Amino acid sequence: MKRFVIAVVFILATSVIAHAETEGVQSSSTASDQKSVALTVYNVNIGLVKEERVLKLPTGRVLLSYMDVAADIIPQSVSIHAQAGEKLLSVLEQNYEYDLLTPQKLLDKYVGKEVKLYQKNYYTDKEEVVKATVLSNNNGAAVFKIGDEITYNHPGRIIFPKLPENLIAKPTLQWLLNNEGTSEQKVDVTYLTNGINWRADYVLLLNQKDTRADLTGWVTIDNKSGANYAGAKLKLVAGDVNRVIENAYRDASAYKSMPVAAAPAQQSFKEEGFFEYHIYTLNRLSNIKNNQIKQIRLLKEDNLVVHKDFVFRGQPYYFRSVYRDNIPKEKVGVYVEIDNRKDNNLGIPIPKGTVRVYKADSEGALQFIGEDTVDHTPKDEKIRIKMGDAFDITGQHKQTDWKKLEWDIYEASFEIILKNHKKEDIRVRVLEPVPGDWKVLNNSHAYKKAESNLLEFAIDVPKDGEVKLNYTVSMKF
Repeated sequence: MKRFVIAVVFILATSVIAHAETEGVQSSSTASDQKSVALTVYNVNIGLVKEERVLKLPTGRVLLSYMDVAADIIPQSVSIHAQAGEKLLSVLEQNYEYDLLTPQKLLDKYVGKEVKLYQKNYYTDKEEVVKATVLSNNNGAAVFKIGDEITYNHPGRIIFPKLPENLIAKPTLQWLLNNEGTSEQKVDVTYLTNGINWRADYVLLLNQKDTRADLTGWVTIDNKSGANYAGAKLKLVAGDVNRVIENAYRDASAYKSMPVAAAPAQQSFKEEGFFEYHIYTLNRLSNIKNNQIKQIRLLKEDNLVVHKDFVFRGQPYYFRSVYRDNIPKEKVGVYVEIDNRKDNNLGIPIPKGTVRVYKADSEGALQFIGEDTVDHTPKDEKIRIKMGDAFDITGQHKQTDWKKLEWDIYEASFEIILKNHKKEDIRVRVLEPVPGDWKVLNNSHAYKKAESNLLEFAIDVPKDGEVKLNYTVSMKF
């Protein structure tokens, strides 16, 4: 008997040693071990998380549960670096555990096992308990065996004896480490996560004469990554970063209405070029909560010179056949242009976003007058905003002649009538998309060849006045 006991003890000891050598001693790390965190958000629904933690590890092989990571983490992107060096702390294996605890999965794990069902007896006003075996669970419709009887959709509370080992409460990285250093190890962990995005929004306030404006820019960060980032060093990357489609599975273009955390006016970003993009670094630490939309001011520039542009544009099909008086009435578009230059109190890279324009009415109340989306705009380029269509300016094309001279040569003549019902003189740019090889044969107003297929006239129209533009063009196509 003594020899038998010794043999059993030896086998158990050998098993424990083998388990320790293959899987390691259990340890864990949570956000409480975090010393610093940095978050870089890209405007393609992805974020880069960099954090420093102090791990308390025994010597030898350790199976570490690294918790409080983003639920939308991209496991393949994880990198861990021991500040003491790889010789003292090395990663042998990594697993990402995401079989999260839910009522559905908990019932699934207990199929074939015994649970307790608590139900209130309305006659005695006490809870009664029965033991039951879970026979199946289909989308939450559990089937139980109670004694020799079968039932389903039992109204009572289900009590489970313990949590299954293969279910976890939150997403966790598990590393098999080999620690040859001290019990405390500083590590830098970096990973990418989906579900976090940012966009830029701008407010442009025009003066009464539409010649100057104040521009305020805000960044809106939408965090649905499944993690909080407390005291994070925040950076935003503006640019068209390429992504593999299979990773970009969540659409964050639609922002839900949520409470907004707005930053005080003195907070701003530092901008710098990086590769073919631009990085905007917040000059303070920020708390970015999960399922939160946060707004932080990006810029505030006043007294910008703006230019209002009226555009009357034709259509290519006007030139290809006889239309005579069948050309429909068209509208004159209104645009606002801003030179993104330093001498215009700007001159900084502008991330793409939505510009909303306001102007004070005669009573001094701000009124919304239009919005447009602008693309990434480098310094020394123009920011062009489509405001809408003019109410008091009208235009009308009239085809006065069209003929085919040869099988590929045509002539077309037009009269364009511009009317200005405003109380000030205006200038309207007439843009005509002429097809093929073309030349102007005669014209009532000066023109220029803006592009290879674009004929442009700049027409001054007096207040409460009308101007008729006539021209004939020869085309080969």
